[in-house]
Amino acid sequence: MKIIAHRGASGLAPENTLKAMTIALSLGVEAIEIDVQEADGELWVFHDRRLERCSDGEGVLSEHSQSYLASLNAGEGEAIPTLWQVMALITGRCELHIELKGVNTAKAVAALTQRAEAELGFTPEQWVVSSFHHPELARFAKARPEIRLGALTASLPLTLAQFAEELGAWSINCDVDFIDQALIDDAHARGLQVLVYTVDHPLDQQRLAQQGVDGIFTNRPDRLLAQAHS
Repeated sequence: MKIIAHRGASGLAPENTLKAMTIALSLGVEAIEIDVQEADGELWVFHDRRLERCSDGEGVLSEHSQSYLASLNAGEGEAIPTLWQVMALITGRCELHIELKGVNTAKAVAALTQRAEAELGFTPEQWVVSSFHHPELARFAKARPEIRLGALTASLPLTLAQFAEELGAWSINCDVDFIDQALIDDAHARGLQVLVYTVDHPLDQQRLAQQGVDGIFTNRPDRLLAQAHS
């Protein structure tokens, strides 16, 4: 079962910062997941719509200038990184799962993945692009059809994994609160991988492994990697 560092090693450093990415890489993770938003012509690695929880800024991220966002403290003196800064740090050393947060991200992320393949040693096989915003995910698929898609859901759909299959996704990315055996089995029957967020407890890890889940997103990759290797 693949262990994916959720927003980097976000249980050990401020989430979605270069420090969290560096720690995740030092732990030897196979994959890192990040969140990407667009503001003022730049792609920023930040989860929330608003700035308050994860920085000393105020207001809606997408409404601010590059200079303002670059000046903020995202915790422990870390800046809010750009997507390119995260890519330049990782340099193809692990998979990068990029969650598109809302509109105006698909085209720009598609272009940057191509640049990272040309300049930073990534391959198309090292990306997974996901979103709750399924129209934006479909737009990304048109731009880069060779890249794997992760169809995110925070619910248990009536038609189980059908929505992910219709999107042409590689994986269904599910909330640990709603995952069940029927959804796992249906996804696998449709040829989909099953990835579950956010899993920080070893007992949850064991249960999901027994159910046949293919990967988990965790804030504590140190803890769950140790469990997986024990």
